[in-house]
Amino acid sequence: MGFWDVTLNLLGGFKTTFYIFALTLLFALPLGLVISFGSMSKFTPLRYLVKVFVWIVRGVPLMLQIFIIFYVPGFIFGAPVSSRFNAVIVAFTINYACYFSEIYRGGIENISRSQSEAGEVLVMTKTQIFFRVILLQVIKRITAPMSNEVITLVKDTALARVIMVAEIIKVSEEFVSSYALIWPLFYTGVFYLVFVGILTLLFGYAEKKLDYFKA
Repeated sequence: MGFWDVTLNLLGGFKTTFYIFALTLLFALPLGLVISFGSMSKFTPLRYLVKVFVWIVRGVPLMLQIFIIFYVPGFIFGAPVSSRFNAVIVAFTINYACYFSEIYRGGIENISRSQSEAGEVLVMTKTQIFFRVILLQVIKRITAPMSNEVITLVKDTALARVIMVAEIIKVSEEFVSSYALIWPLFYTGVFYLVFVGILTLLFGYAEKKLDYFKA
């Protein structure tokens, strides 16, 4: 098994890794915002319910959550999740939405009340104040912590292999078992480093573009 053949196989596994990453962000980013609203709700029962849910999800290992999403529906309802890949996406989405919600909440609560009051003086609705006044400032404040979570997500995608989803680490492990080749396992690090490097540059660019919010 030559270097080029290994690279092509690993690229196939990395495609699955990228899909997990992209779909998780696609669903978790908006869901996290909704959860953050719940955790800040003035309706006390809802606020505490959401906070407890977030506490549980953040406190339980993601690997265990993947097992729960994949196996528990079948045990309880007799209707397992349609595929292993879908189970991974659901587990990752819920997990990261809870982490993102706390980042959103911190960003929103740190915006001065005077910002909202200024919008009210201009006879803006609460929705207009949030999207036109608050949201962009929140994005500026959360870019750095959000970038850390996104980079962590890249590496966490490797957990998909625990239910036999063929992401890049799983593919490299097949070379170990089938061909007694261990170097492809270490070679996967190059793919992660390149991907994380690209994301780091993108977040750095985004932070510079948002510098106009500085006082």
